[in-house]
Amino acid sequence: MKKIQIPVAGKTIRFSVTALVVYVILLIILCSLGSWQLRRAEQKERYLRQLEQGRSVEISHLNRLEEADLKTLEYRKVSVSGQYDDAHQFLIDNQVKNGKVGYFVMTPFFIAGQDKAVLVNRGWIGMAKNRQEFPDLRIGERNTTITGRVNHFPPVGLVLEGADVPSDGWPATVQVVNHRILAERLGYSLLDFQIELDPTQKDGYSREWQTISIMPPEKHIAYAVQWFALALTLTVLFLWFSFKQNG
Repeated sequence: MKKIQIPVAGKTIRFSVTALVVYVILLIILCSLGSWQLRRAEQKERYLRQLEQGRSVEISHLNRLEEADLKTLEYRKVSVSGQYDDAHQFLIDNQVKNGKVGYFVMTPFFIAGQDKAVLVNRGWIGMAKNRQEFPDLRIGERNTTITGRVNHFPPVGLVLEGADVPSDGWPATVQVVNHRILAERLGYSLLDFQIELDPTQKDGYSREWQTISIMPPEKHIAYAVQWFALALTLTVLFLWFSFKQNG
């Protein structure tokens, strides 16, 4: 087996090419894992800052905003005036609450003074025994003002092909919310986020909006330190065995 020899401080380090390759691969993996944990810590810190800002700032009025997107408004409390599109509603399928299967009721809301709408999550409602039977979701097309929290659309686990295509008829069921596909079905523009209807508002269902439970940034940093410590330990052991072979 070919040996590599490197003189260091009057001594010679000897190691095989195979050992060097294994060492380098392991070192890269360990350092990559440490760097990934640091990036995750940075992401969590940014998320927590956004969440805190959303709680502390005053209510934003969507009607007054020329540009509104998820990046600038996420987790903020907003109000909006206009009217629901009572005739065209979506049921987000496969939503489980307390062991029961149901839907999130997603209703388009026309923003007064603008040519677009926003999807309002009116809460969770249980599914009938017969999947072909849908609850009465009617609200009435009247001008109103609602308040709620801006958030991303309901997350899902495994996304299957066609899961973002709504069913025929109204209300339409869909598993994954793609605002562009739903806007095409509706025939008008939709903002790229949902408003979680405030529990104090009427015309809603079960609303227990949860803040995502996340691992704190400090824990990610601790994991990063562990990965980098393992990389250092690996390096020390590699050098020690290389020197030992010289004896």
